[in-house]
Amino acid sequence: MAKPNYQYEKRIKELAKKKKKEEKLRRRQSARRDEGGTESGPESSPEVGQAPATSTDQTPA
Repeated sequence: MAKPNYQYEKRIKELAKKKKKEEKLRRRQSARRDEGGTESGPESSPEVGQAPATSTDQTPA
């Protein structure tokens, strides 16, 4: 009789959990968008707490 491959089973479980978590996150985000009409949360506004992209692209001479 063959031995069970526990590592394979564990990996399959982990992938299923990860997929379920990502789907849940997408549902929450879409519900938030539908509820508010626009995304006005701090994660959607890149200018808050970040420097402009042009200042980081410059190289010193």
